[in-house]
Amino acid sequence: MDPLLVITNSDAGTADDESLAAALGVLREHTSVEVQATSNPGELDGVLHRAGSRRIVVAGGDGSLHAVVAALHRRHDLDKAVLGLLPLGTGNDFARGVGIPLDIEEAARVLVTGQVRPMDLIVDEVGQVVVNSVHVGAGANASRRGHRWKGRLHAVGVGKVNLGKLGYPIGAALTAFRPPVLRLHVELDGKVVNDLDTRVLMVALGNGSSVGGGTELTPDADPEDGRIDLMVSRATGPLARFGFAARLGFGTHQQADDVTALRGREVSVSGERFWISADGEISGPERHRTWHVEPAAYSMVLPAD
Repeated sequence: MDPLLVITNSDAGTADDESLAAALGVLREHTSVEVQATSNPGELDGVLHRAGSRRIVVAGGDGSLHAVVAALHRRHDLDKAVLGLLPLGTGNDFARGVGIPLDIEEAARVLVTGQVRPMDLIVDEVGQVVVNSVHVGAGANASRRGHRWKGRLHAVGVGKVNLGKLGYPIGAALTAFRPPVLRLHVELDGKVVNDLDTRVLMVALGNGSSVGGGTELTPDADPEDGRIDLMVSRATGPLARFGFAARLGFGTHQQADDVTALRGREVSVSGERFWISADGEISGPERHRTWHVEPAAYSMVLPAD
């Protein structure tokens, strides 16, 4: 088995030394393992510079995986990298979508017994990457608020149990009362999906299927199919928003008349100022953004079929 470089993020939610030690115990029975903790992009870049031919294992959640993939992409090293994931975050949505066990020792065994498979990546016109999901409108607003509450609640708890995982549900609940309703022009592969005369509640692009710790926003998204899953919700009225939220909880929201679900290779969004949440990273406000899929952009160790 190839040697491993395990990268941890000291600021990444619920990652803790005890869980990581259990995973490292499994891995060190099979290969040599070096662990490096990083807390900022400069440190991460330095660690990746020394990675050599080793497989890179991200110990963290979606945000940590996003940071490593983004850094490798900037360095033009992503296509040569083989990544693994130890899900130590709060939501772990990408891990859920690709079948990586959330039990940390089982996830470590996947790194030993799994198979290397190509993963797609979503990239925008300024070079920012999306590993799992990016959304605009209510979803981005919920992420903005949820990020603040996650930081506040992470310190509340005992031992491995803390309240940080409640951040996104709280953000979503607060957003439900006063959601942003936007006039946006949305195109998929050059064809208009929504125009400025129709307001939208949210626009979501999925490479992975779920957000917020298991909510399947784009349930059919597959990071190996070379396509972006687009979801546009026009549930802007109070009753429509309630119905959308209820159906979202049951995974039936895409069946509603005010929801459009499509697949393609490039999505463009423009119009009123909007915030963006890409793998939980908040940016904006923007008036225009275009995303495209880069098939088989990198490789990851996943459970064997």
